[in-house]
Amino acid sequence: MGHGHGHASASGRHLGALTAAFAITAAFTVVELVAGIATSSLALLSDAAHMVTDVIGVGLALLAILVARRARRTAARTFGLYRAEVLAALANAVLLFGVAGYVLLEAVRRLADPPAVPGGTVLAVAFAGLAANVVAFLLLRKGSADSLNVRGAYLEVVADLVGSLGVLVSGALTLLFGWRYADAVLGVAIGLWVLPRTWTLARRSLRILFQHAPDGVDVDRLTTSLCALDGVDEVHDVHVWTLTSGMEVASAHLTVRPGADQTQVLHTAQRTLADDYRLEHATLQVEVGAATARCRALHW
Repeated sequence: MGHGHGHASASGRHLGALTAAFAITAAFTVVELVAGIATSSLALLSDAAHMVTDVIGVGLALLAILVARRARRTAARTFGLYRAEVLAALANAVLLFGVAGYVLLEAVRRLADPPAVPGGTVLAVAFAGLAANVVAFLLLRKGSADSLNVRGAYLEVVADLVGSLGVLVSGALTLLFGWRYADAVLGVAIGLWVLPRTWTLARRSLRILFQHAPDGVDVDRLTTSLCALDGVDEVHDVHVWTLTSGMEVASAHLTVRPGADQTQVLHTAQRTLADDYRLEHATLQVEVGAATARCRALHW
């Protein structure tokens, strides 16, 4: 049996950025909520709702990292609680779906009788919101590439960034032309923009929870590569999955020919998985004859 070296969760490396983004979004959320209620602006309220989900979403991401760090693996919890980060990302997706749905429904309702919205106030608050979102966006952009958990928080911020731009356009149209439908129309546009990105985040989270093979890993090709190694006769029970972002895991059984150097086969197989497939944590079982027959008796 053998395995590669483990490594820290990708989210943990971006704890400082998440903390700063949380503080910024939490501070501005209060401002935007008050302004949205005071002006009856749907565009502002929808952006404020996104900011609320930002605070919750980034807070969940932070909590997931802290839980995963503190809850080390035990005899009963052999993988620790790294999956908490994936659950946080899925929770973010659910929040975004809910907010986008609410905004769309409210916008359609308001199209029938759009309320008067003070464009100047909306414009001023939108500028402040845009500045806050740009800072949070820059803080989380790097971490979003290698952590699904950070990406969930990042997408929340991106949605708000687009929302702030939409609110700016809405405020400008209202202020310059007095077009009362601008607020509701921009609310619909923001909701429609958020939905496909939310679906992508939810899909990626569910793929991990259902233990699908990581994107970019062709399991059939991987199996063929292991079969082609010197001394290997056959490969079975191949499993590849993601524990959490940046932590891919594999296991496989290798049937070797009589007289083959089992230790050499094991080391070569580990090197192949690490170098060609970036699977550094692989548990491999080398079998001869009777052991393979026992594997065949299993039905799952």
